[in-house]
Amino acid sequence: MNTTNSSTVDSSYTKPMLYAFGLQPLDLGDWTFVTPTLLVLICLLGLTGNLCVISIFLHNSRKAKPSLIHSLILNLSISDLLLLMFSVPFRAAAYSRSTLTVSWFVCRTADWFTHACMSVKSFTIAIVARSCFIYARNPSKQVTISQLTICAVLMSTWVVASVLPLPECFFTDAKPNSSSVICHISIPSHAQEMMAIFVKLYPLFVYFIPFTYALFYFWRAYGQCQRRGTKTQNLRNQMRSRQLTIMLLSVTVTFCIMWLPDWISWLWFWHQPLNGPSPPQAFMISAQVLMLSLSCINPFIFLIMSEEFREGFKDIWKHFTSKKPLVTKNKDENDTKDQETLTPEVLPHSLSSPDPVLDHPISNGSMEQSCSQQKLGSQDSKENPVLPDVEQFWHEREADPSDQNNDPVPWEHEEKDANT
Repeated sequence: MNTTNSSTVDSSYTKPMLYAFGLQPLDLGDWTFVTPTLLVLICLLGLTGNLCVISIFLHNSRKAKPSLIHSLILNLSISDLLLLMFSVPFRAAAYSRSTLTVSWFVCRTADWFTHACMSVKSFTIAIVARSCFIYARNPSKQVTISQLTICAVLMSTWVVASVLPLPECFFTDAKPNSSSVICHISIPSHAQEMMAIFVKLYPLFVYFIPFTYALFYFWRAYGQCQRRGTKTQNLRNQMRSRQLTIMLLSVTVTFCIMWLPDWISWLWFWHQPLNGPSPPQAFMISAQVLMLSLSCINPFIFLIMSEEFREGFKDIWKHFTSKKPLVTKNKDENDTKDQETLTPEVLPHSLSSPDPVLDHPISNGSMEQSCSQQKLGSQDSKENPVLPDVEQFWHEREADPSDQNNDPVPWEHEEKDANT
């Protein structure tokens, strides 16, 4: 989030200098290569994953209106995408060199933008937990929420998340230093009391309360999923709600654990005793990398734990890798011609009737027998080809076994009749 140096700001509020815009190090050795490399890798993986998730939502939105849970997951992906586009590259640049010249606007809004996006994700997860509990309580019930209400909820998360970290934006200043600019937080004397309250309440509102709220409702939702229904449809809906609950709970726990070191460094810095030890630079750098790596982890959790996302990813992959429609059509026609040559009598009948099960009811025994005969015929056709006339004869004989006019061995039946 931020790092420290040996200089101080005001004497009445003695703290080491708090750098904004990430760390602008002077002597960090190998960190100047390792940290930017990790951030670039996080940026590439996160952009790919979140673009896939957003594409899946846009693809599925053509089929049906998005639900509240899907819209909230989309909001998570959008906030991750914004972090990866406008925060991670600048952080990587700040870590890669000891001197970096940035504008006054970027200097003031860099940390504010990062904290706003992270707060949006925190509030969104809390709302997702509540929605997941409502869905798990009665999975078979269709809850209809208007698109206007969903947009109002999403906009509220962004407004609240943008207002809370404003003190950092107000007190961040650009300090010229030889050929570069140092972005640091400078607290004036008249705002020290307000800042002392802010550094205590801010992590409480954006981390501890939302995640406590989310874990409570996920625990209740998981308890609802453990109850078994009496009907098959209810069991199927409960299985879907259980999978959804476990997936969202995994996202929440991962987010909570990987964001925790950054808040430890935050509380350590702002609440350290006078002349006490400051957080180590290596710890604060690792905390920032873990926080930013959250933007590339959520898409992989969605794709691994959600069958719906996997199917949507397959559909999008087929859409981009498929051939021209004309080629696909010719291929289908060739497959149809091949099937007609293999089964010249059965296939036209199936094409003439769109639903043969409804038009011609067949018993289970005859269906299994015909399927087994087709399997045996397909296996033996390569070794022992059957002539069409002989095959037609045996089909007619099996269709009407009582017909003895075309019996190839009539003497066997005559001997049986004589004995009886």
